[in-house]
Amino acid sequence: MDSSSTTAGGGSRREATRQKLYEAAVTLIAEQGFSATTVDEIAERAGVAKGTVYYNFASKSVLFEELLRHGVGLLTASLREAAERTARDGGSKVDALDAMIRAGLVFINRYPAFTQLYVAELWRTNRAWQSTLMVVRQQAVAVVEDVLRDAVAAGELSDEIDIPLTAAALVGMVLVAALDWQAFQPERSLDDVHAALSRLLQGRVSGNR
Repeated sequence: MDSSSTTAGGGSRREATRQKLYEAAVTLIAEQGFSATTVDEIAERAGVAKGTVYYNFASKSVLFEELLRHGVGLLTASLREAAERTARDGGSKVDALDAMIRAGLVFINRYPAFTQLYVAELWRTNRAWQSTLMVVRQQAVAVVEDVLRDAVAAGELSDEIDIPLTAAALVGMVLVAALDWQAFQPERSLDDVHAALSRLLQGRVSGNR
């Protein structure tokens, strides 16, 4: 899972190693589950020594927790950038929401294994990283909440809208629709899926017909 921000020298090398470990962990855990995946397997898949895993992460659980932070952080950044780009181009707040839907679909299409893990973990209650997951989830939803709040202030949306619930619903819609697309309707294009969700947004949130 690529990140565009790296530092020079040792920082860049360490970040590159972490990226390899994230990729290895997300692939293996998606294939066989968290409990069945060992640190040895992660190290082997990443092409590093087992000690390198522990040098970067205290345990497998810490690695997975950081993987969740990293992945949702990338999603949050992509949503924020889509909204900011729309604003720079002079688009409306509803246009920004539509751009965020597309950005979410692009992210999920690029990182399907991570998305599957993320959605599965949202429903678990016995994980050590549950509190972290809730924090990073709220960070992603908060980006959508901000745009909804601005849309209400601009008069584009009714002030009766339930902003927290609507934001969560939009994020959930993208996650579930994208996973359904990949699992059951892979013949559809990203543009096709985006168009369907865009019509839902325009009809149900903005009130357009």
